[in-house]
Order: sequence, then structure tokens, then C-alpha cells
Amino acid sequence: MRRLLPAGVLVALAYTPAVAEPLTLAVVAPDSGLFDVLGEQVRQGAHLAADRLSISLVEINESCTQGSGPEIAEQIRKAGAKAAIGFLCSESLVDGLPALAEAGIPAITLSVRWKGLMEDAAKQGWPFFRLAPDSDAEAEKLSEVILRDWAGAAVALLDDGTIRGRELTDQIRTSLENGGLKPVFTDTFRPGQEQQVALVRRLQKAGASHVFIGGDRNDVAVIARDAKSENLALSFLGGDAMRAADAPVPLQDGVLAVALDNTPRAPAAEGLAAELAEKKIAGEGYVLPAHAAATIVADAAGISSAMGMPLADAMVGTPFETAVGPVTFGEDHELTDNPYRLLEWRNGAFVSVAGRTQ
Repeated sequence: MRRLLPAGVLVALAYTPAVAEPLTLAVVAPDSGLFDVLGEQVRQGAHLAADRLSISLVEINESCTQGSGPEIAEQIRKAGAKAAIGFLCSESLVDGLPALAEAGIPAITLSVRWKGLMEDAAKQGWPFFRLAPDSDAEAEKLSEVILRDWAGAAVALLDDGTIRGRELTDQIRTSLENGGLKPVFTDTFRPGQEQQVALVRRLQKAGASHVFIGGDRNDVAVIARDAKSENLALSFLGGDAMRAADAPVPLQDGVLAVALDNTPRAPAAEGLAAELAEKKIAGEGYVLPAHAAATIVADAAGISSAMGMPLADAMVGTPFETAVGPVTFGEDHELTDNPYRLLEWRNGAFVSVAGRTQ
């Protein structure tokens, strides 16, 4: 079992340069096809961090095709990379992780949430880390927020009938009932409609005051708009699907979302925001997570060098300051803290809800 670094050691290392010698880092992301835009976000974020930390980057295309894992792992090894970040597709990791583990190369995924892969990695002792939340984290945070902030309210749960919407809402319903909160109304609505007045009136008839909607952003916008037109004072909450374009129906101010926050949250956040603006890079999608992953590897490499321990061991239990806030990987190589945050739509943007425990 890996041991956590003593607090005193961490304090001392905080004043030590992150990397004593040039560090080669592989950035695995799509450079063509449907996911090219996401891949470019990964590369932008990694380059922003690499320029500041003197990291040498090796870009490796991620085809997201079945059986591509071993070839990607071989490219990483041949490039002399000490670690690899990115991995937006599980296909890039399946059958590739054993080879990376044999070479002692840690891998950080920014996207893959498949539990089975992490379970296999834990059983085999592979140096695989996940900067993305696991598949249950969203429902857990949503349930926490509802039980904390809507206790005693007349809560309704709606889903759009899709597998994702239904499963998310069912998870929340179970958690709420276990917490002593029974919804006054549950329903499945038809998504993609131009108006939802009939649904809003059913909410009114049921006496609902607070509504969770397991659906896409535009469906939430339509329901919130129609509730306002009916003069109903309803509070609405959505999930991470709310991080989408504010069109064709604009979102009403006051609508809440539990989502991943792309606002820089670190001591150097102001400087990073200025750098993003200067280089005309939108800090969205995987830009900040990739920046964070590169920073983690650089800092861990400094600890590894100073302490004479494997790079993967230095990544476990160490609190890293990153562009997405403090990050710590547990013994299971998962995030120790749920990264989802409660946000509120105000003046054309989601902002963190102040004054509430996150």
C-alpha cells in the first residue's frame, strides 16, 4: 500500500522547484474527426502549463477506435514520456494500460468515467489516475444539494425519458427517499418541445415549489420560461447537461445547476485568466483540466526526484494546487473531493453560488 507524504515534507517541497530536469509529457487527444475540437482543448491547456513549467510535450493522436490502446502506449514509451495525460476515450486505455504500467508510466484521464476500468486498474496495480469524476459523482452532489438546500420544500423530479436522464433522476430519487425527503411529483416529459405549459400546470396542481430536471439545457429553459409565463414561482435545478449553448431559448436568471465549473480557481487564477484572454483561448471544456493535469505531473515529478520515489507514488495523497482548484488523488487513484459545484445562471453566465457549502 502506498504511504501518504507527511505534512512537513509537503511544506518543504512547496519551496522546491517543481522539476529539476526537463520533463517529457505525452498528450493523448484526437487531432481529427468528430472529437478534434475537444482534442484541441486538451492541447491548448497542456501547452499553457508546459510553457510555464518548461515541460516538453509529445502530442499523440487519439483515434478512439477499438484496439488502439497498445499502439498508443507504444508511442508514449518510444517518446520517452514520463507520464501521459488526456485519454478522452476508453478505447485508448483498454489493453494499453498494462504496457504503460510495465514501463512505469502514469496515465491521467480527463474524461473516462467507466468504473470497470478503474476497478481493473486497482486490482492490477496500474498507475492510472482519473481527473474526471466517477459516474456517480453528479447524482451524489445533486442529492446533497437538494437535501441540504431544499429540505422541507415540495420537491418535484422530472426526467426526459433518455437513459441518462432517467438513470440520473432515479439515483437522486433513491437518495432523497433514503434521506427522508419524498418528492410530491415525478414525471417523464417529452424532450425537444417548443412549449411545456401543460407540464408546468401539472407541477402547479401537485403543489411543487422546487423542481429538479434530468434533461438537456434547452428543455430546462423552456420549462422555466413557461413557468414564468404562468406566474409560478418555481425554483429549478439541472445537472451537468446545463453546460451547453444558451439557445434557442435563453435560460432564466436564477436557474441552478450542479456542474463542473470551468472558472479558474487557484492562487494564480487571475494570471491564468489574463493569459487565456491574451491568447484568445476560451477556458472551456478540457482546457483547464489539461492544464491541471500537466501541473500535477510536473509537481509530482519534483516530489519524485526529491524523495527518490516512483512518480505514481508521488501522485497519491499529495494536495496539488491546480487551475481547477485543489486536487488530491486517494489510494484508489480517484479524486478525494467531488468536483461538481452548485452554480446559478446570472446575466448570461453560470456563477458559483456564494454563501453555501460546496
